[in-house]
Amino acid sequence: MNQTSSIQFLLVGLSHYPYLQPLFFTIFLLIYMMALAGNILITVVISTDPRLHTPMYFFLVNLSVLDICCTTAAIPKILQILAVDKKDISYSACISQLYLFSAVLSTELFLLTIMAYDRYVAICFPLRYKTIMSRTACVALAGAAWILGSVNSMIHTCLILKLSFKESNVIDHFFCEIPPVLKMANSDTYVNDVVIVASDVLLGMISFILTVFSYTYIISTIMKIKSTENKMKAFSTCASHITVVTIFYGGVIYTYVRPAFSNKLEADKVVSALYAIASPVLNPIIYSLRNKEVINAINNTFAKKSSWNK
Repeated sequence: MNQTSSIQFLLVGLSHYPYLQPLFFTIFLLIYMMALAGNILITVVISTDPRLHTPMYFFLVNLSVLDICCTTAAIPKILQILAVDKKDISYSACISQLYLFSAVLSTELFLLTIMAYDRYVAICFPLRYKTIMSRTACVALAGAAWILGSVNSMIHTCLILKLSFKESNVIDHFFCEIPPVLKMANSDTYVNDVVIVASDVLLGMISFILTVFSYTYIISTIMKIKSTENKMKAFSTCASHITVVTIFYGGVIYTYVRPAFSNKLEADKVVSALYAIASPVLNPIIYSLRNKEVINAINNTFAKKSSWNK
């Protein structure tokens, strides 16, 4: 324990451009505020509007909570580094950040798969939708996603805790994440690499395949609809989710699968920023701007507040 207390990590992901530090601070602060505002707004609106108390929006609230956790796990530390030029992070803080971030990503992976299944049931079995996606079933599915995500992250974190590190470790990244932290280890990371690949295959690929199967059946069912208007309506209920899934899977697969085969730190940082920082901002925009029900609910919420203030 005394040994780990002396270990320090230095996060230098943005230090290569010292003259741009004020600009980076402003950008990350705006991103963080937008992510919090957007996801909190969606959570509040869905929670307070009875018309949105459906399985799809229940899972969307879970996604918003995950996005809040994701940005909060990474951006505050980035802002501190940019504001006071204090790049060090303690071993315990780094491990905690790594665990939380990994748990959020794993949970979001499962949740997006569940959301694809929800759309599959809604479009392919509309008459049985309320029975299959009952309140109990939705809570159980969401709970399973959170538990599995936490357990998956705990396994990776426990394996990292067994590794040895130098007292000072320079991480060329924005925050503590599994791939860059493993590169700093003094001991053999073979077991960690194997478990990461196994996790990617067993959890990531299964989730990906289930999502693809869901949308294969969804598209097949939609194409059989004769009415063009009904086709467009059915597609619109899936378009937002497909967009979010594409951004998320692209970034996660690149970051967690590719390191086993190559080593490109600059590309890692860009892709991590896409799914860890940009995605939580984009998700509320994608879901709200493409969804008339959410827009109407937001307008009604602000209309009620305006009437109360008069």
